[in-house]
Parts: sequence; structure tokens; C-alpha cells
Amino acid sequence: MTAAILGWVLDAFDFFVVVFLFDTLAERFQVSKASVVYTLTLTLAMRPLGAFFFGAMADRFGRKRPLIFCVLYFSCCTVLTGLAPGFLAFVIFRALYGIGMGGYWGVGASYALEISPRRFRGVLSGMIQAGYPLGYLLAAVAMQTLAPRFGWRSVFFVGAPVAVLVATLASFAPESAAWQQHRPASMARIFDSLVEHRGMFLYALLMMTVLLCLSHGSQDLYPDFLRSIPGIAEKAVFGMKALYGIPILYNIGAMVAAIFFGHLSQKFGRRKAVVLALLVALLAIPPWAFGTSLGVLAAGSYLMQTGVQGAFGVIPAHLNELSPDVVRSLFPGVVYQLGTLLSSPAVAVEFRLRDRFGYPWALTIFEAAVIILMIVIFWFGPEARDRSFLREAESRSAPAGEGRA
Repeated sequence: MTAAILGWVLDAFDFFVVVFLFDTLAERFQVSKASVVYTLTLTLAMRPLGAFFFGAMADRFGRKRPLIFCVLYFSCCTVLTGLAPGFLAFVIFRALYGIGMGGYWGVGASYALEISPRRFRGVLSGMIQAGYPLGYLLAAVAMQTLAPRFGWRSVFFVGAPVAVLVATLASFAPESAAWQQHRPASMARIFDSLVEHRGMFLYALLMMTVLLCLSHGSQDLYPDFLRSIPGIAEKAVFGMKALYGIPILYNIGAMVAAIFFGHLSQKFGRRKAVVLALLVALLAIPPWAFGTSLGVLAAGSYLMQTGVQGAFGVIPAHLNELSPDVVRSLFPGVVYQLGTLLSSPAVAVEFRLRDRFGYPWALTIFEAAVIILMIVIFWFGPEARDRSFLREAESRSAPAGEGRA
């Protein structure tokens, strides 16, 4: 569990440092700010390749080795990003990093949840997903502490020791009993299983595409939005500039919410917990998008990420429970990351809406539409809460730590 969480924290950290460096990178590489923003889209677009490759490897050969290779791979790509001599090299390394970023979630989530007791699956799902806002929070901290002292390149180097730690922890963990039981005989069997369950695949893909539009639409441009509000950039939160202090605050809310709603889903169901979280996000839009004072913006962004990441806290358990046994790494990973690809224009769309309507209305139009659509998708969608990942005979005889409720 620790390896899965830390790896996802590192993954998010390496992604979000770029969000805080739009202006710095544009100036350093002598390109437009829009060009730097579009590198986020490229990174997101490369993630399905990683999910497909690493997910297939994990379903065919076990969870451990693909997880270890994946975290070391994307960490190396991040280090190379910090060493990039020009914008072209920066773009290439961010694209390569996207492959590793896409590979980690599916393998890490399936590995952790397969060896977890079912009664803890909801809260552990929230803990895994809480790693993402924690990575965002740590990126904001690094921009306030490391970057001013050691330069912007330093934030691309600090995660390397964490990658080594994740690989070490995973190397000592046991292989998944569920994988050993359902191990496919060949790669052909893996692909056949995807075709057999194409209906569920398409539903899950739609669900994740819209949900990822919500997530990236609420996060990626928000520091830039805060910068556009007169007087906000000069104010302080937690002794730090508001541009970093507010993201730290709302990511604290995101982490708490992911665990809370994950736990809630264990009692009341995955779909109901997600819908409740989405309603919180919908109610948070006015202060989040139209606030002009530091207090209102801080409260609005806190509530927004409570709703957004509260919904996401349910996703690792929900997707793994909906996944076919043979492809439990590949199915959720590809669905998640292909959804990322289909949602990757979200940031660019919001950027264009900003040019036409201004930031507050651009954020409102985009997020309100996505939240309402998301509520409909979840309300009428399937659920498989608490299903066993082991065959029935072994599930009844398994000890608590191996899948017995």
C-alpha cells in the first residue's frame, strides 16, 4: 500500500510542477505561454500508451516487476526534463514521462487493492487517490522552498530518491494472490478479455473521460487564474504567496475528502458517494470562480477540491471492482489513461473560453456542464461493491488480509 501511494504522490508531483512554471519556462525557452500549457496536453495524451504497455505486462507477468520498472522509468524521465537544454528536448522528455505516468496508476491500484481486505477497500481506495492531491501540494511547497534557492530545475530532481524507495518497498512485497489465480495464459487472452467486456469498457471510458475533465479543469489552470486576480498574488497564506498557499490549502481538503468519501462508499455504495461529492463541487463554483477576496477564494477552492477529489477517492475501488479478473491492471489503467487522452483538450478549451468570456465564466461554464453530466453517468451506471477478487472457494478460506470481508 505504501509503495502504491508513494508512487502516485511522486507521479502527481512530477506532473504538477510544470503547472507552477508556465511563465518561467516560457521565458527560459523563449516560447509562448500557450506552448508550455500545451505540453500538459501532450503529457496527458501519452498516458494511455503507458497504461496499455505496463498494464499488459502486469496482467501477464505479475504486478511487482512492472511496478518497479515503471516508477524508475518515469523518475528518470523527470530528471532528464530538468536537464533539458532547449524547448524541444523539454517537450520530448515530458512526452516520455507521460508514458510512465500513465502506466503507474493501473498497476499500483490493482496490486494494492487485490491484497487488501474487502472491508477496508473503500478507505484504502481513498488513500491511494489522496496521493494525487498530496503530490500537487508538495509541488506547491517545492516551488516556494526549493525553486527560489536552487533554481527551477531542482524541482525535477528531488523525486528520484522517492522512486528508489518505492521500488525497494515493492521488491519486498508479496505477489498478488488474485493475479496468480487469474493469470492469463497468453497476451492473446488479455486482448480477448477486453473484447468480451467491451460494453463495460466503453461505459467506464465515458465515466473516466468526463471525470478527468472535471479534475484537470478544476486544477491545471487555477494557479494562473489566481494570478489574474488583482491583489491576490501579493497576499500570503500560511506565510507563503497566495499562488502557492491556496493550492496547498485546497489539496489538504482534497486528501481528506478522498479518504472520507472512499470510506463513505464502503457503507453507502460507490455511486451514491460519488454523486454526493459532485454536489459539493457544484455548490462550490460561485466562490471558487467569482471570489475576489482571499478568504472567499480559499474557501471556494477548498470546497471544490473536496468535491472533485472526494469523487476520485472512490474510483480505484470502483474501477477495479468493475474490471474483469484477467485484466485487472490493464482494464482500469487503460480506461483511466485513455480517458485522460480524451479529456486532454480540457485545459486548452478552458484557456480559449477564458479569452472569450474571462476566467470566472470560463471556469464556471466548463465545470458546471461536466459536473451535471457526471452525476447522470454515475446515477444510472453499474456498481460491484465488495466483489471478491478471488474465486469463491478460495475467497471463503482466505485470511482477512487476502480478500476475506
